[in-house]
Amino acid sequence: MRFLLFTMMVLLAPGLALADLFNPKTHVLDNGLQIVVVENNRAPVVTHMVWYKVGAMDEPPGKSGLAHFLEHLMFKKTKNLAAGEFSDIVARNGGRENAFTAQDYTGYFQTVAASRLPLMMELEAERMVNLQLLPEDVEPEREVILEERRSRVDNNPGARLEEAASAALFANHPYRIPIIGWEHEIRALNIEDLTQFYQSYYAPNNAIVVVSGDVKAEAVFAMAEKYYGDLEPRKIPEPVAWQEPPVEAEYTVMLRDGRVTQPSWSRRKVAPSRNSQDASEIYALEVLADILGGGATGRLYRALVIDQGIATSAGAWFDPDSRGPAHFAVYGAPREGHSLEDVRTAVDAEIAKLLDEGVTQDEVERAIRRVQDSSILALDSSSRPARVLGAALVIGMDISDVEEWPDRIAKVTADEVTLAARRVLAGPGGVELRLLPEEDAE
Repeated sequence: MRFLLFTMMVLLAPGLALADLFNPKTHVLDNGLQIVVVENNRAPVVTHMVWYKVGAMDEPPGKSGLAHFLEHLMFKKTKNLAAGEFSDIVARNGGRENAFTAQDYTGYFQTVAASRLPLMMELEAERMVNLQLLPEDVEPEREVILEERRSRVDNNPGARLEEAASAALFANHPYRIPIIGWEHEIRALNIEDLTQFYQSYYAPNNAIVVVSGDVKAEAVFAMAEKYYGDLEPRKIPEPVAWQEPPVEAEYTVMLRDGRVTQPSWSRRKVAPSRNSQDASEIYALEVLADILGGGATGRLYRALVIDQGIATSAGAWFDPDSRGPAHFAVYGAPREGHSLEDVRTAVDAEIAKLLDEGVTQDEVERAIRRVQDSSILALDSSSRPARVLGAALVIGMDISDVEEWPDRIAKVTADEVTLAARRVLAGPGGVELRLLPEEDAE
């Protein structure tokens, strides 16, 4: 039910604008709720998603885990539903449901037969404004969340390293705090904290409803007016304009654990996102990530795994779809007989070569084709349009930003990729991650 992140880049088909694929239609109710509809008649099903413009980054200081805790409790008692009844109704009607909390947003969705869409809207409208938080629901759910943290983080060396790396990478931005929260702060959250957070952010004017499937847009708009239209808007707190200070230091975060069987190394640097002032650079960085890390054809894999034979894996990734700063990562895992230092040295050599010589236009054109071609499978899914549109709109993008992505990335040049690489990868700062077996003293 947790931590689902969807990126726009891999969900678009080659050379086509999003309108040619999804043809989204949108309407805003008088109370501020935005409705987005994608008509897809391939199967008599529909995905109904409610995206709230609030996530872990919006939690008050000292209240980490609040957004995720509330997500759990949204399945409990409301004015007109008993605890657990929401999920029971979805199941009885043959549907599937889930929810997710991210740093930037929180979402809830159901996939059901198209005829059940009115019922899903009625249920979501009910819990949007009528949640009733009771001790008999809150306390058991706290234990569920603490167990989730133990199983997913405390007992997972890689996840613990990720937490430490985020805390080092971001000096000021709340991305440094884990979505699930710190254990001591989860234990301290109370009903008043949860109620205030719910009443502050859960409102029609702070949400986007995306419907994708066997529907007609005008019918969905009328349905949304019926079920959501009478909900009262609320005054939403102004988001904090978080800014990272200038980066001067470089950090190494190392974790040793007896459960680690494969050592790994990576480096991360803060990079612009789609909401940054320098957001135009993200298209070049997307292409750069593929040139360096595009599977077996990427420079790092080819150099470290194929040519030198010192690594079992190597690559790069970049995800710019966030309200706050993004980061660019390179990584590698050593082959037996080689060390993390061997991997680090080889990666640095490849990056130095790229920064010195630049990339070629042929590399850029092949990378653009690959990132576009990787999206073909999106056409086979009835739920992907709801996911990609919702994830884009909820972080502040608009439909045209998504529609024009293929054209914008197709215009990226070799000079732009080289300049972006030099600005992000050659600058000061960043975090180096080292995951090692307990007995390894490297």
